Amino acid sequence: MDKQLKHRINAGQVAVMNQVDFFHRQFGDVKSDWKEDDTRVTFADFAISEKIFAELRKSFPKDDYCSEESNPMDEVQELQARYAWMLDPIDGTNNYALGIPICAISLALLKNGMPVYGFLYDMSRKILIKGGPGFGLYDGRSLAKVKTSPMNSQSLVGLHFPLRPDVCDQLRPLLTGHRLRSLGSGALNLAYAAVGRLDGALDYKVKVWDMAAAYALLAAGGGGIHFLEESVFPLRKFHPQLPSAPLFAGSLPFCQYMKGLLHPPSD
Repeated sequence: MDKQLKHRINAGQVAVMNQVDFFHRQFGDVKSDWKEDDTRVTFADFAISEKIFAELRKSFPKDDYCSEESNPMDEVQELQARYAWMLDPIDGTNNYALGIPICAISLALLKNGMPVYGFLYDMSRKILIKGGPGFGLYDGRSLAKVKTSPMNSQSLVGLHFPLRPDVCDQLRPLLTGHRLRSLGSGALNLAYAAVGRLDGALDYKVKVWDMAAAYALLAAGGGGIHFLEESVFPLRKFHPQLPSAPLFAGSLPFCQYMKGLLHPPSD
């Protein structure tokens, strides 16, 4: 095993878990504001971002560091180091600020622009979901993987609302034939698909920091990952105002179902 990679995996886990007490203390009792993109941000977002990166920089000063809460006035960051860290300090900030415990700290380790390991601290269950290709996938202490069962009326799918009317029309079979969950956290939707709690997830608004950790988790769990537009990986540049990267991911039966729904075969 690559010792540099293993060292970073160990350090990443420690850095995330060191913020758990603070994460819980601020929950539902922290001042928040609204950003220009109509998303909520809190003091805790900035504090967790600064603390995790400060800890990692002590051991890995030459790595690249990317966070949703970077200064939007900064120039585009060229990712030139072999390793990069991608952080969403609180995914589900709206839930977090309102005292709804469906939120997470999401940290990904990228190697040459590709997510190779992900950490996602799930506040609602008070566990760490972690893993990467070749390293296995853990839902807390339990080994996990994506579902293998065919899609049926009991299948659970994570979906982010609102949706455009034309998209709703295209997704009508999904919306009317399956059981949907809108958690308010794109990272958790995808992570739950990775560990088999959902069959899959579809998200038109997800950003790279929302899904970089889950991308590694899905790959570790044997899941499929399909971007509806161009893939963002390997990631070469970063800016907190990067556009959304719509995708669907999860079990292979779910991905096959979504391919047929969104890209039906021509007559």
